[in-house]
Amino acid sequence: MENPALILRDVHKCFGKGETSVQALNGVSIQVPAGTVTGLIGPDGAGKTTLMRLCCGLLELDGGSVETLGIDAVEQPAAVQAAVGYMPQRFGLYEDLSVQENLDLYANLQGVPVASRQQRYDQLMQMTGLAPFTRRLAGKLSGGMKQKLGLACALVRPPALLLLDEPTVGVDPVSRRELWQIVYSQVKDAGMSVLLSTAYLDEAERCNEVILLHKGEVLGQAPPHEFSKTMQGRTWEAASSEMPTRRLQNALSRHPGISDAIINGDRVRIITQQGYQPEAQTLLPDASDLHIQAVPPRFEDAFIDRLGGSDETAHATPEIRNIETGDSEGDAIRVEKLERRFGDFIAVKQISFSVKRGEIFGLLGANGAGKTTTFRMLCGLLPVSSGKVSVAGHDLRTASAQARGHIGYMAQKFSLYGNLTVEQNLRFFSAAYNLHGQRQQARIRWALEGFELEPYANTNAGTLPLGYKQRLAFATALMHEPEILFLDEPTSGVDPLARREFWRRTNALAEAGVTVLVTTHFMEEADYCDHLVIMAEGSILAAGTPHELRSLARSDKHPEPSMEDAFISLIQTREEAP
Repeated sequence: MENPALILRDVHKCFGKGETSVQALNGVSIQVPAGTVTGLIGPDGAGKTTLMRLCCGLLELDGGSVETLGIDAVEQPAAVQAAVGYMPQRFGLYEDLSVQENLDLYANLQGVPVASRQQRYDQLMQMTGLAPFTRRLAGKLSGGMKQKLGLACALVRPPALLLLDEPTVGVDPVSRRELWQIVYSQVKDAGMSVLLSTAYLDEAERCNEVILLHKGEVLGQAPPHEFSKTMQGRTWEAASSEMPTRRLQNALSRHPGISDAIINGDRVRIITQQGYQPEAQTLLPDASDLHIQAVPPRFEDAFIDRLGGSDETAHATPEIRNIETGDSEGDAIRVEKLERRFGDFIAVKQISFSVKRGEIFGLLGANGAGKTTTFRMLCGLLPVSSGKVSVAGHDLRTASAQARGHIGYMAQKFSLYGNLTVEQNLRFFSAAYNLHGQRQQARIRWALEGFELEPYANTNAGTLPLGYKQRLAFATALMHEPEILFLDEPTSGVDPLARREFWRRTNALAEAGVTVLVTTHFMEEADYCDHLVIMAEGSILAAGTPHELRSLARSDKHPEPSMEDAFISLIQTREEAP
């Protein structure tokens, strides 16, 4: 049997000292088999990035040992770094350099002989589809293209071990599939070993083995189906024609016999407590057509169960005031022939759609499709080249300041002040929304209590775990109780538990009458939307309800397509069109 690619024995790593210290890894002992893809899975703050950096020889141990490809990572860190390929979060690219210059830089760092470079470059550019873009600055690439360039840089010198730290965060489903094809081609053709961390639990099911990490400790290591087997008899789907899916999910999640409930297409997928047998009459006595059927368990079910489920009482949802929006039947957002030009390039091409008051509206698209540009115009952050945009009854071209007073905005990247405390951020942003005195104090208390930020009130925002950064950003966007909320990929990079918590709060906002416009690359989240628009190359490719869009991909091969199936089918059909 081939020696393991990685061996960790009783590994400990702590950051900080005294009361502020954080035990990132606590007695971790694992072996990563050679020639396979191993997934490293865990919630935010589990220690995944710390573990990877230790395996690369980039951090010092506090205890234990790490053996990477048979090399002691503590005694010979330079030898380890020369033997492995490592792609950190956010790809590790130099955005002011071109694609070619990034490749040359990594080739120099990895000591690739000049004579053999061009052949390797050609292979990588063909593999990633970046051949036409070698002169483009890395900072000008779409998210999916950055992802593939980052992977190409890690593969400039084919490593025996490839470490990928959440490589698919913030990229669309098409790019995710392309990355997995590249990874598995390297394992198959070059015998490479891969350790990959991911926030997408459907990706965990593609791995040969999964290591589940939580609070710096290993909860288990096995093939994904071994985790799933423990959930036999506890996974179900419920559906009702009388009740909207979002409302059905909310009702079921509050039942004491159910530990998790998420929207899955036109149904609600539930996990029951051990030994609990769900019956329609018991769960929802007033629903005459509630249907429940058993479904096979999957890895995500086991992940949620191992980590305690998404208990409704575990995370408070702050009380939301019902929003008075005048004509509740009117449009909160109206877009007519909207266009945005950058010089000769047309990023958004005369698109039109409308968003009803009090609905959740999804704006989807592949990286580079124009959805972020559209989103920024609707927020008033980017001027409109031509067309009409009305937000909360105000024309953005003539009354953008008045419109901005009615909206809340949560950026894709954490955009608060990292060197200010949580409470200072809340105070600053509430003042920016013209909140003062008792009203300001009341809203700050609302945010600290409702989003469970009180223990971190005096903590600098930049040092918060990712899930708490998301909570703080969400809270600041809601300080002035906006009618319309813009959420730009709000759950990018956060774990499934944090995503469930986020959508529970977003659904409560929608029920209170707040209009929500959201962009996301998590296709299962699209099912939480009332209506969707899918963009491609600056135009609207498809629009409708989640059910209507899934129906476009229905076939004999896929009688019940997922939203991801529908998205990829629509994008590929457009690309194949003459």
